[in-house]
Amino acid sequence: MAARTAATGTTKVSSAWLNGFLGVLIFSGSLPATRVAVADFDPVFLTVARASIAGLLALVLLLVMRAARPSRGELFSLSLVALGVVVGFSLFTALALQHITAAHSIVFIGLLPLTTAIFGVVRGAERPRPAFWLFAVLGAACVVGFAIGRDAGASLRGDLLMLAAIVVCGFGYAEGGRLSRHLGGWQVISWALLLSLPPMLVLCLAVRPASWQQIGIPAWIGLAYVSLFSMLIGFVFWYRGLAQGGIAAVGQLQLLQPFLGLALAALLLHETIGWPMLAASGGLVLCVAGAKRFSGPR
Repeated sequence: MAARTAATGTTKVSSAWLNGFLGVLIFSGSLPATRVAVADFDPVFLTVARASIAGLLALVLLLVMRAARPSRGELFSLSLVALGVVVGFSLFTALALQHITAAHSIVFIGLLPLTTAIFGVVRGAERPRPAFWLFAVLGAACVVGFAIGRDAGASLRGDLLMLAAIVVCGFGYAEGGRLSRHLGGWQVISWALLLSLPPMLVLCLAVRPASWQQIGIPAWIGLAYVSLFSMLIGFVFWYRGLAQGGIAAVGQLQLLQPFLGLALAALLLHETIGWPMLAASGGLVLCVAGAKRFSGPR
């Protein structure tokens, strides 16, 4: 019996890390795809269009799977998830990528594990050791130092928008991961998308392009990717992994995202990856790893 229990626990942990990695792998293409899409699409339209498309797909999924309706308390939390990951992150990153390169923006993604853990602490009423906050400050300083360096792809407005995106996304990740423990990973993102669907559809029609002829094929591909993969499929794996393995632990897989994203930006967009970007990403990895090391209770 003990051996069977241990095997079950090992399988669950392996499944959690596999689901989390698949989510991160899918998310790694989000910023390069957004960068391509905003070349032809207005960032506001891109935000509401991707949410609308994903919301319609989520509606079909909920109907086909006959998902149980969430409670009133869960609806409030789902609304917060929608504001964080469906609207906030999408809008702030789309606006930021009008001023900075995808490679530059990806470095900020290295802060996501930290912000996710911080909001997990706030929502879970945990008490990390003082060293945790030391690494948190060092990580923030690493990002600020990189932004001040002002490489060729830098912009103060773009940097501030990316910081805002990271904050709202970290909150949405933590809230969604907490909900997924009893509601289910695909249910959380599906209900969050459905809640945001009515206003997103209205805005989508209101801010649609006056003409579609100037929209190139790469922009349509970018829109398709962020709508289907970044807004829906990636979250199915990601929230499932957070629910199975824990927000703080599995959330550290996001450390891989800057490097995967930088590789995609260089491969697909032919953007230059300078040593300051690599140094900032490496510094963030060390800081977040240290924060994870001391994230447990005193």
